[in-house]
Amino acid sequence: RRVPVRLLNWLWHRREWPPVEFLARRAFDVVHSPSPLLIPTNGAATIVTIHDVDFVAHPERADGEIQRDYPSLASAHAHRADAIVVPSLYTRDQVIRWFNISSDRVFVCPNGAPAWPIRSPPLPGGHLLFVGSIAPRKNVERLLQAYDRLRQGYPAAPQLVLAGQPASDAEPLLATLRQPRFAGCVRHEGYVTEERLRSLYTDASALVLPSLDEGFGIPALEAMTLGVPLVVARRGALPDLVGDAALLVDPLDVEDLSKAMLAVVTDTQLRDRLSQAGPKRARHFTWRSSANVLYEAYLFALERRRP
Repeated sequence: RRVPVRLLNWLWHRREWPPVEFLARRAFDVVHSPSPLLIPTNGAATIVTIHDVDFVAHPERADGEIQRDYPSLASAHAHRADAIVVPSLYTRDQVIRWFNISSDRVFVCPNGAPAWPIRSPPLPGGHLLFVGSIAPRKNVERLLQAYDRLRQGYPAAPQLVLAGQPASDAEPLLATLRQPRFAGCVRHEGYVTEERLRSLYTDASALVLPSLDEGFGIPALEAMTLGVPLVVARRGALPDLVGDAALLVDPLDVEDLSKAMLAVVTDTQLRDRLSQAGPKRARHFTWRSSANVLYEAYLFALERRRP
């Protein structure tokens, strides 16, 4: 059935209609929503995925239907779901705390590392790379401040490349990018294809991810897979994800972030150590193990719905 997504989401979120069986013309054992809000069903076991709870902790950082619907509805939907899927232990703890959910219904299914070969050898003098939406939660404003400070103290600093789609409220940040001091040294590529993204990783001297909160951190896992050194925030799920394959920084401390970027572009031994640690760490994250946990979640939901 061809239904406009915005209309369908409004009907599902606000009217809990139509049931998915009506749209698909068939019955289901499990209905799994990839968002925190349930997909209406006539009686199937239900599962929701909660990638993070930033929309509850900081609703001002959300927009669109996420800001409109998620903060007011997610807790009730989580309590009604037969099982909840999250990408990290950090998000599991957040879901349990914010929604007062029993831990036995929450299943941790991390993302798997991509099937990319390790780049060889790591490129010297490559750009600094940020991957993610241009949004307040990603802390791009402080990243630009730290990069500006880096160039003032180290004029030979490599170019900073931002890969990601702007959020609806990103115009002030985009205006900052157009300032003369960033001309020629900061490049915003916007949304990129997977092929282009992999190329940007391959040519990078480091990935910088100073997010104020992350439920998992897919760019960090992608970078580790290829052996790209990391500078990431000491917040959210990132420290548990990267282990010893990154420099951890306080994302609110511009000086700390600037010094970490300087270290990773000037210290060859540090860069080599992080490059070697990344692929070893990435091997802990496989789609096979995640799928096994997801299968357990489906069986649990079925048992809970139909003892």
